[in-house]
Amino acid sequence: MLTSLHFAGHETQSQMWNHAPDALALEYTQTMMGFVLFHQRPHRLGIIGLGGGSLAKFCYRHLPDARIEVVEINPQVLALREAFLIPQDDARLQVLLGDGADTVAQSRHSLDVLLVDGYDRDGIPARLCSPEFYLHCRRALRKPGLMVANIVAAHPQHDVLIERIRCVFDGILVVHDDDGSNDVVFAWIGELDDQYLADFDRPKHIRAEAWDHLIPAMSRVRLAWRDPR
Repeated sequence: MLTSLHFAGHETQSQMWNHAPDALALEYTQTMMGFVLFHQRPHRLGIIGLGGGSLAKFCYRHLPDARIEVVEINPQVLALREAFLIPQDDARLQVLLGDGADTVAQSRHSLDVLLVDGYDRDGIPARLCSPEFYLHCRRALRKPGLMVANIVAAHPQHDVLIERIRCVFDGILVVHDDDGSNDVVFAWIGELDDQYLADFDRPKHIRAEAWDHLIPAMSRVRLAWRDPR
C-alpha cells in the first residue's frame, strides 16, 4: 500500500510505502541520494521542500552524523507530517515553515549538502530557479559543497535552468531518470572527491536493504559521471 501526495491532477509529488515509511519510493529521490557518492557523511544538510518527507526521513535514518534542516512554504503540507510518519523535531532534525529562497539567501557557507525539491501545483516556483537563487545556493555551501536539484524534464525552461546552474557552480552533472520524467542536477563548489564513484561496498552507516534499493540509482550517477551527455 502507498500513501501519496498530489498537488494537482495526476502528478505525484511524494509517495510512501506504508510497510517501509523511511524508504524512497520514487526514482528521482533515489537518484538525489547519489550525493553520498561524493559526500558520504555530511554534517549539515539542507532540504528545500518537505513534500511527504521522503528525503528527510531517509537521511535522518541513514546519515547519523547529519544535522538536517527542512524548509517548507506550504502549511497544508506541514499539516500532513504525521500522516507521512515524519519524525518530530529534535537535535538532528528541524522542519520549518518558511520560504526556501529566503532561507538560502540568509545562509553563508554553512551547509555541506543542499537538496532542492520545492514544487507547487504550477511546478517549480520562480523564486526557486532564478539566477539569484542558484547564486545564493552556492554561497550557502562550504567547500567541498554540493547542491542537488530535481528538475522535471518537461519544464518549459528546462535547458535555461540547467545553464543557470552551470554558470554559478564549479561543475555540474545531470543524471536522467530511466523514464525520462526527471533530471537530477548535481552541482558543486571546490574539488569533489570522486573515489566513491567506482563500484564500492555499501557505506556502513546505510543499512543493507536500503542500499540494495539504491543500487540502480547509484549506477545511473556513476554512468553519467563516466559518460556525461
